[in-house]
Amino acid sequence: MASLSRAILSGVKSAIRAPNYNAYRYCCAANKPLEYIQTEVVGEKKSVAVITLNRPKALNALCNGLMTEVSGALEAYEKDPNISVVIITGTGKAFAAGADIKEMQNNTYPGCILGNFLNDWTRVARCQKPVIAAVNGFALGGGCELAMMCDIIYAGDKAKFGQPEIALGTIPGAGGTQRLTRVVGKSKAMELCLTGNMISAEEAEKMGLVSKVVPNDSLLNEAIKLAEKISSFSPLTVQLCKEAVNTAYETTLQEGLKFERRTFHATFATKDRLEGMSAFVEKRPAKFVSE
Repeated sequence: MASLSRAILSGVKSAIRAPNYNAYRYCCAANKPLEYIQTEVVGEKKSVAVITLNRPKALNALCNGLMTEVSGALEAYEKDPNISVVIITGTGKAFAAGADIKEMQNNTYPGCILGNFLNDWTRVARCQKPVIAAVNGFALGGGCELAMMCDIIYAGDKAKFGQPEIALGTIPGAGGTQRLTRVVGKSKAMELCLTGNMISAEEAEKMGLVSKVVPNDSLLNEAIKLAEKISSFSPLTVQLCKEAVNTAYETTLQEGLKFERRTFHATFATKDRLEGMSAFVEKRPAKFVSE
């Protein structure tokens, strides 16, 4: 218990000590133009970053180049103190219609093992800041897995979800059999993975895979509204809360309760907790400083 408390307090103190760096917008390594994604900063306070997967002719299939650019953008936005939330969406008819099959076709087992294939595709799941998936169309295979790596999924009413890898003689490899099962339960996950069937946005919402379904033409605006609401709170506390929710997702109830309680206690070492409670008592808006 004591070691858990020390670890949480250490994490809070590390977050309070903001690193000394220059904020920048992600462009690309060696100043090369982005090939597979588009990025922009939006919202009234410019606190929301939008990453748009941009391979419409390939239905935004996830190739290594695209995922490298996504990882790079997340890396930059995670370090940028002006950005509180990241949204990932797609252009055209798809969010992402899976991994790039042509790129994978000639992979070998030894090559996958030695190269740890797909290991660096999980950068989205490791992002400390909240990530919202705005699923505008097909989210199949790797696309569905990418959406599940995000913290919240909003779906357009034309979105489709599925894990069709079984039809290709393989299985999901970036979390499809694991995250999907935790979200929708064994029976439904087994059905989707063993049949490759697609489900609608409405079905996904009923299963708990999706938080909200909205008309496609208002999807991004709704995701931005959600992101701006999250951005209005203490970035430090938001990150601590995200970590606590993810702990519930990944550990036992008792361990999760212990982690939550100690993280709650740890917030009493922050200026933002004092400011939030003082603002409530004094009936005024809180001014958070992420400390």
